[in-house]
Amino acid sequence: MPYWLMKSEPDELSIHDLQRLGETRWDGVRNYQARNFLRSMQAGDAFFFYHSSCPEPGIAGIARISRPAYADPSALDPLSHYFDAKASVDKNPWSAVDVRFVEAFARVIPLAELKLQSALLELPLVQRGNRLSVMPVNSAQWTAILALR
Repeated sequence: MPYWLMKSEPDELSIHDLQRLGETRWDGVRNYQARNFLRSMQAGDAFFFYHSSCPEPGIAGIARISRPAYADPSALDPLSHYFDAKASVDKNPWSAVDVRFVEAFARVIPLAELKLQSALLELPLVQRGNRLSVMPVNSAQWTAILALR
């Protein structure tokens, strides 16, 4: 089973928001490489929920893909922050997935700690200049991160 890491700003959607909701749509991805990763996801795939753009960025928990990629409706909503004027019902280049809560960690595993792990040197998250909001995580990296919680 593939593993992933997906970033969200906690003031928009946090792991605790997802815990309260149970399940929700993950939308607003506006990078083509990240979108392609979304399109590769299957129902049941697990991902680390990463809090970004906050005082303590890091991995906050685990969630699963509950519905694979479909056309992102936020691209068509003129009131949405993720509206894309070039998108249409017939030609929407953006994708969303539905996700469901699995676990909130007792603590956020900080990015600084992740960068110190030799097992994570190849993880795109810890590499300089990588700003993707969706990325693959291999099974060895998954296991190494789980050992940190």
